[in-house]
Amino acid sequence: MLTFIGLGLYDKHDVSDKGLFLIRNADHVFLENYTSRLMGTTKEELEAFYQKPLLLLKREDVEQHPDYLLECALQGNTVFLCAGDPMVSTTHADLRIRAAERGIPTAIIHGASIVSAICGLSGLQNYRFGKSCSVPFPQGRWSPISPLEVIEENRLRRLHTLVYLDIQDGRYMSVNEGICLLERMAEKKQVTIPLYVGIARAGSPAPVVRAGTATDLCSVDFGPPLHILIVPGDLHDMEQLYLERFAGLC
Repeated sequence: MLTFIGLGLYDKHDVSDKGLFLIRNADHVFLENYTSRLMGTTKEELEAFYQKPLLLLKREDVEQHPDYLLECALQGNTVFLCAGDPMVSTTHADLRIRAAERGIPTAIIHGASIVSAICGLSGLQNYRFGKSCSVPFPQGRWSPISPLEVIEENRLRRLHTLVYLDIQDGRYMSVNEGICLLERMAEKKQVTIPLYVGIARAGSPAPVVRAGTATDLCSVDFGPPLHILIVPGDLHDMEQLYLERFAGLC
């Protein structure tokens, strides 16, 4: 049996009672920490809270070499943990398909996701979001402009864009870095992004939410990770008011 369990947004207490029960009664517990991470806790704290040792998984362990994990699931109750909700990420959907192809029963225990949390924190309505995109750290001369293309397409349809910020080997892209990279893309294509919403540490006791122009937000200290970015489309009156009240929009 392979059960995918979402751990929520920030710390060890965000997991559901159902998820915690299954973790504590599992034969094998794997923790994926490449799509997102719980910044309000540590591996050691999680192991003490779960009363189980955790085997950390890198991207290649899941996408290229999942045999050991799947063998464990064939032999006993195995749980696959991740921050947020398990099936928001395509890489986890692929793993579930692979398990099913081997005849392994699977189940999902959902957790709070950044996809829904951003709506509560920003006031931007969930049905007004278009396709999301990711901004990666540049690698040498490689600096893709596909995120800007997604944003432009959404804005033409008057939709908001959720922009995921890169995580690489303990390096976490900030709102400020993400905006700078998008502004460079926009300059190359001679387009303007009039408004951004930056969010830091969603799910924590003190998340930071700020809305404004690139100039406005690049001077904001958003603090420690994790950060995420939104490029809004046209604002509904209620969205405008919410951002003014809770995100400092002028």
